[in-house]
Amino acid sequence: MQAPNPTTLTYTHKPHLHLQPLPFHFPLSPISIPCRRLPNSTLRLKSHSFFSLLLSQNNNTPSRFACRALPEPFSIKIPVGDRHILVETGHIGRQASASVTATDGETIVYTSVCLADTPSEPSDFFPLSVFYQERFSAAGRTSGGFFKREGRTKDHEVLICRLIDRPLRPTMLKGFYHETQILSWVLSYDGLHSPDALAITAAGIAVALSEVPNAKTIAGVRIGLVGDKFIINPTTKEMEDSKLDLLLAGTDDAILMIEGYCDFLPEEKLLEAVQIGQDAVRGICNEVESLVKKCGKPKMFDAIKLPPPELYKHVEDIIGNELVQVLQIRSKIPRKKALTLLEDKVIDILSEKGYISSDTTPVVNETISDLLEDEDEDEEVVVDGEVDEGDVHIKPTSRKTTPLLFSEVDVKLVFKEVTSKYLRRCIVENGRRSDGRTLEEIRPINSRCGLLPRAHGSALFTRGETQSLAVATLGDRQMAQRIDNLVGVDDWKRFYLQYTFPPSCVGEVGRIGGPSRREIGHGMLAERALEPVLPSEDDFPYTVRVESTITESNGSSSMASVCGGCLALQDAGVPIKSHIAGIAMGMVLDTKEFGGDGSPIILSDITGSEDASGDMDFKVAGNEDGVTAFQMDIKVAGITLPIMRKALLQAKDGRKHILAEMLKCSPPPSRALSKHAPLIHVMKVRSEKIHVIIGSGGKKIKSIIEETGVDGIDTEEDGTVKITARDLLSLEKATAIISNLTMVPSVGDIYRDCEIKLITNYGAFVEIAPGREGLCHVSELSSNYIAKPEDAFKVGDRVDVKLIEVNEKGQLRLSRRALLPDTENSSDSKDSAKENVGDQKTEQSKDNKASTTKGRSSSKSSLSENSPQKKFIRKLVAPNKDNSETNKEKEKKSGSKPLSSISSKDGNSLVNGEANIG
Repeated sequence: MQAPNPTTLTYTHKPHLHLQPLPFHFPLSPISIPCRRLPNSTLRLKSHSFFSLLLSQNNNTPSRFACRALPEPFSIKIPVGDRHILVETGHIGRQASASVTATDGETIVYTSVCLADTPSEPSDFFPLSVFYQERFSAAGRTSGGFFKREGRTKDHEVLICRLIDRPLRPTMLKGFYHETQILSWVLSYDGLHSPDALAITAAGIAVALSEVPNAKTIAGVRIGLVGDKFIINPTTKEMEDSKLDLLLAGTDDAILMIEGYCDFLPEEKLLEAVQIGQDAVRGICNEVESLVKKCGKPKMFDAIKLPPPELYKHVEDIIGNELVQVLQIRSKIPRKKALTLLEDKVIDILSEKGYISSDTTPVVNETISDLLEDEDEDEEVVVDGEVDEGDVHIKPTSRKTTPLLFSEVDVKLVFKEVTSKYLRRCIVENGRRSDGRTLEEIRPINSRCGLLPRAHGSALFTRGETQSLAVATLGDRQMAQRIDNLVGVDDWKRFYLQYTFPPSCVGEVGRIGGPSRREIGHGMLAERALEPVLPSEDDFPYTVRVESTITESNGSSSMASVCGGCLALQDAGVPIKSHIAGIAMGMVLDTKEFGGDGSPIILSDITGSEDASGDMDFKVAGNEDGVTAFQMDIKVAGITLPIMRKALLQAKDGRKHILAEMLKCSPPPSRALSKHAPLIHVMKVRSEKIHVIIGSGGKKIKSIIEETGVDGIDTEEDGTVKITARDLLSLEKATAIISNLTMVPSVGDIYRDCEIKLITNYGAFVEIAPGREGLCHVSELSSNYIAKPEDAFKVGDRVDVKLIEVNEKGQLRLSRRALLPDTENSSDSKDSAKENVGDQKTEQSKDNKASTTKGRSSSKSSLSENSPQKKFIRKLVAPNKDNSETNKEKEKKSGSKPLSSISSKDGNSLVNGEANIG
């Protein structure tokens, strides 16, 4: 690599006697570079002596004052699966602490990492924020709203933010309090290569290249299963046939995060997929190490501030014995209050002994102005935000204060760590947890259904001190959730679960507003866990919404949402394929510290304190046969595959226990449609008849809805029509109108008691069905001669007619004369006996065929005749024995097929099959 050209640094020098700035140039060696911006008030440098000082002390310059060159462009190709991903740095975003672009196919993700100049207040939560956005321009689109720009973060973008955050957080070193922000944008999307796994890898590489101190580089991959073959980073087309959707992130030697959804895969198959994913992640991390060595920036290890080690001993001496007793309190709220009192006691005792003081002594730090005090020229203060190209701006550190001995914040941090340590010690030494359970024991479970009378389905699921109120609501397609994506094809979700975690569920006061990122993530996990057991849209044409409101929380509320949601679906009458239960597993990894044998301890059905103090949160949902959803978060360096195998097998035993307890639900789920749920009638018509139902500009379908009072009518291009109504009568009316509009008349069909709608000079227009009229020519009105139609008939008269012709335009020609006795005698004299007999047989056959669908003169529809009581069964009525041939012929002609049978709560049913039309 060639050495860069010498850099010339220009700055502005303003002596007292000069009114205009004078440019001054001096050459620098190739290692001289722009300085890093420093905190607080901004000063503009005027002196050549300061730069000489920096150059003369190049090797001993403190890290916060070190000058660093803009990163040089560098790229590397990393093999992943059957292709390579391209990682580039130094091209875009060079003022960030680190930035990379990752390319897979024609999908490009840009990620940057920046950190604040000054540390924030110490806390036990690393100040990391992640933002991910899919730009519509990446797929050559613009936003469809009034404001032609991206709006608030979409739900699936929030989920990817969580996928980036969760594996990175365990690698961040404790004691680093500079706020860190990761920004990730999809700049290009080809529709084949998904950007989510690529964004995880790009974020891991960017953090590794930045100044943020972290333990190891992370990377992420997706694993699919097509047939019996596992695929690394499958394309979107391959994912359509995949039985598994697994996202895995980790380091070169450990797993940090997994999230996946599958269709009842066994545990061994999942472990095989995790092994393949871990191997792929290891290969990426090894390749990234070479990139970090060439382009990585020095880590800010000097900014790490940990509590003094002696403070741990002080805290343990004060509360050691009491803390053990408090941790054995079984109820969450009393234990929480007791721990708060202990914390206050520690602070009070340390304050009395003089270890904590609110007084502070100022410590003067050497600033840039001290270095320039020999210059007798004015310093020009530059307001933050103003930039003069060519000048060097430096923010010096302000005068900070150093606390005496221990700060109160450090005491609180140490108290929490000591509490976690003692909780883990009790588990390892005693083999029991704070609530008295064994390691594999599940908390008591209680569930009940039907507690909300007006809801379509409801369930209250309680496990220990965690409780979920789940409510299921049924609706038509208008209730489906529209998903906007980069592809540009509208995607509709007919099932979605929404999770709510109010502050009252933990006895606190807090903000109430839109869903948080945690709520969106937990809701999606529960939704994907239940989705595989839902019936198909053909068998159950409803849109289903499940709301899970957490009314109590002490661990694993998302898995309680899975159990409660499953019961609510059954109570709403949704014919699910099987029961689904979820369980959360925990872990204590290092047991040697507390006298154990070193083997990790796996905990079943963890509580909130075990989640916070443990090393793992592993959620698994499924039935006795396999897994439907799983999510794992690691809070330590990572776990190995054998540990995960043990956790999965122990989770399977826990699921079986929970499923058995769910069967004891009292009162049990109704398993029938609620009388308050809407009625949906599904019928099939010829696809070319859809426009007849819709009408010009939708006028016809709107008029049907207004006339009948149904909630809605949905039509599809394949000829499927779904009618949604709140009562049976309006549903029957709409069904009859649509059946008549879309029927296919056959020559020879006879229509009784039809109304004359219009009389002209050449004949009368007769309505044979609502919206369907035909012309009965004046010569076909009577067997006798009629000069003018109005001489014998008037509008509103009712007649019997026979269809004698359908022309190429679909227009109908009717005849009244063909049904009169004189007409039969006349035809006998004109035609041969053989032809007459054949015609009569044909007419009789056609009359029988049209008896159920064309006999519109009766005031009762065929639907109401078959259902004298108000009933709702989503199934075709079985044909009578004496009419079997006719019905089979009609089914063959209409292409209809029976749907599954669902009974309602009150035992009523409705004939809900496809229309017997052509």
